[in-house]
Amino acid sequence: MLTIAQEIYDAIVAHAQRDHPDEACGVVAGPEGTDRAERFVPMVNAAGSPTFYEFDSTELLALYKDMDARDEEPVVIYHSHTATEAYPSRTDIGLASEPNAHYVLVSTRERGNSERPVEFRSYRIIDGVVTEEDVTITPTPEHQRASTP
Repeated sequence: MLTIAQEIYDAIVAHAQRDHPDEACGVVAGPEGTDRAERFVPMVNAAGSPTFYEFDSTELLALYKDMDARDEEPVVIYHSHTATEAYPSRTDIGLASEPNAHYVLVSTRERGNSERPVEFRSYRIIDGVVTEEDVTITPTPEHQRASTP
């Protein structure tokens, strides 16, 4: 199961909305071995495409060096689908190289840049096998304060 803070969820969805009609992509880093998605890192889709994403190799190398220096790992690797459901494509499965990561897909096909709800789903992808997992969104302090009477 993926447990993610409302603030991180909102940031991923906002990135997907902002980049629509192109696919958005990024990483949420967390302390090694903890499965805690803590640091939102939006990336540039080097492909600049509505049907494909590709991390910029220079940006990705810098991110991995930074995560290494902070004793972090990629807890979530996310991208958006702009015209299809939030399910990994064959290409997505082939690119999945982090067996401990949660692969999050956000579909903006129904929403685009509007305020309608998005499809937000998480998967584990190990050796080409896709397993969908539940997502639990926890309130961040701002959301807790906002909902307190």
